[in-house]
Amino acid sequence: MENFFEPNAVAILGASSKPGKIGYEVLKNLIRSGFKGRIYPINLTEENILGLEVFKRIGDVRGDVELAVFVLPSNLAPQVMEECGRKGVKRVVVISGGFKELNDKGAALEKRMVDIASKYGIRIIGPNCIGIFDGKNRLDTFFQPYENMVRPKYGNIAILTQSGTYGASLLEWFYEEQMGVSKFVSYGNKCDVNEVDMLKYLKNDDNTKVIVIYVEGFANGKSFLKIAKNVSTKKPIVLLKSGRSKEGARAAKSHTGALSGDDGVFTGAMAQAGIIVVDNLEEMLDAAKILSLQPLPKGGKIGMVTNGAGPCVVAVDNMAVCDNLEVAKLKEESIECLRKNLPSYFVFDNPIDVTGSGTAEHYDFALKVLAQAPNVDILLPFFVFQDAPLASTIDHLHKAMNDIKKYRKTLIGSAAGGPFTKEQGKRFQENNIPFIPTANRVIGALDKIVRYSKWLRSRS
Repeated sequence: MENFFEPNAVAILGASSKPGKIGYEVLKNLIRSGFKGRIYPINLTEENILGLEVFKRIGDVRGDVELAVFVLPSNLAPQVMEECGRKGVKRVVVISGGFKELNDKGAALEKRMVDIASKYGIRIIGPNCIGIFDGKNRLDTFFQPYENMVRPKYGNIAILTQSGTYGASLLEWFYEEQMGVSKFVSYGNKCDVNEVDMLKYLKNDDNTKVIVIYVEGFANGKSFLKIAKNVSTKKPIVLLKSGRSKEGARAAKSHTGALSGDDGVFTGAMAQAGIIVVDNLEEMLDAAKILSLQPLPKGGKIGMVTNGAGPCVVAVDNMAVCDNLEVAKLKEESIECLRKNLPSYFVFDNPIDVTGSGTAEHYDFALKVLAQAPNVDILLPFFVFQDAPLASTIDHLHKAMNDIKKYRKTLIGSAAGGPFTKEQGKRFQENNIPFIPTANRVIGALDKIVRYSKWLRSRS
């Protein structure tokens, strides 16, 4: 699979000189991305596009081509795949739709394309997808202009998605949250390369720490579970599956030709394989942030500090229906330490409430007490940044939060609000501390992460 992401030369099959056409945007983005390899536009009528020499057919290119991106009409796929085979191209990303997601005729066309590719040892990603992206070398085969879809920085999260729409959403959310991506694959109909192939590759990819997957149906469920169980012992897999209802399964089939199975069987099988199954895209983002930026929780006992009780109450309510989380019961020595060093009108039991008078210094002291408590696994401070005592000491707070990381306990910040609050959240994320706006979201993600942590410990 590495040959998809580290080519020395890329050909755009169907490059166009007309802005707005997919063949133009893919070529423009690849040039703009900073990709260092050679780029060959393929077009029957043009001589020069965006300053690059154009070749009529891929066979006319002088030199080797490791990767081709197909953006031509689907009916040309078998012929062009034959030409790629004769040229010695071994990797093709098929962006174009019009295959099995369309009808039986499209399915037959897709099969012919795959048969020809197989004859030449060509691997295919797609069709009916938005392409691939490498966060490190910036290889970019998307047809979405940079002005319309921002790209995230390089980081340690790999994204595999059957939906180009969800893929685009995750990429932009990651950008906004200062999260980085190692690899991105939109595989659409996955006529050839699928989750199993990518998991085998990503297991040993040093640039990837966390793998997130959106899937509508599995090409081979048993093979997926086997490799996923193996990968999960080394790095976490966060998975969102649609088509879990009968109605959703029908929609998935009409979208990418995906086949979905029984939801109860799916849920049990994923749990046995150590896969973190999330319920929506926001939970996928939250779980990925925590896993990417923080050490894995050793247990599910949570210590909270707040200057406004509401979110903590909601967090405790949510924990009450979780299987893996609980409010940590503080030992008397911890409570006594808090009582001796903080104002008497604070609430010293967990959750620790420093009230609206709370400053960064108060948060600093309370969090360090929790961080040193042996029966606390997760530190979860909630903030009302709008309160003047905290806002006036905000720089001290960020320094203190950075210092808390040395205790190697899972640390997550949470607050909801407008521009000032969002700016603090951005500073948290820049400091590698995940920031999640609401209590129900952070508790939902943590419950599933702690379940994974327990599974992982059971394997050792």
